[in-house]
Amino acid sequence: MQTLAVDIASTFIDDATALVAGIGRAVLRFAMAPIDRIANACDIAGVLTERRATFRMWRANRARARDEGRRFSRLGRFSPFRRLAHLT
Repeated sequence: MQTLAVDIASTFIDDATALVAGIGRAVLRFAMAPIDRIANACDIAGVLTERRATFRMWRANRARARDEGRRFSRLGRFSPFRRLAHLT
């Protein structure tokens, strides 16, 4: 009986976390839309599109490595260098 209560509570917490993350992502996308439009209009050399493609490739490789069980960092999301990982 206790495991059922724990499962319900953990499911609720997971759903609430996903809801907050989704709402935050939507608000951020809405707030950044004008800046993205200006950046795309000013991107003459195609640097932004190349950077997005590189990031998507890097993210897919990282997801595949995570599925294979390899770890990149002990700190994970809290690593101060996580934004620089695509440079290595």
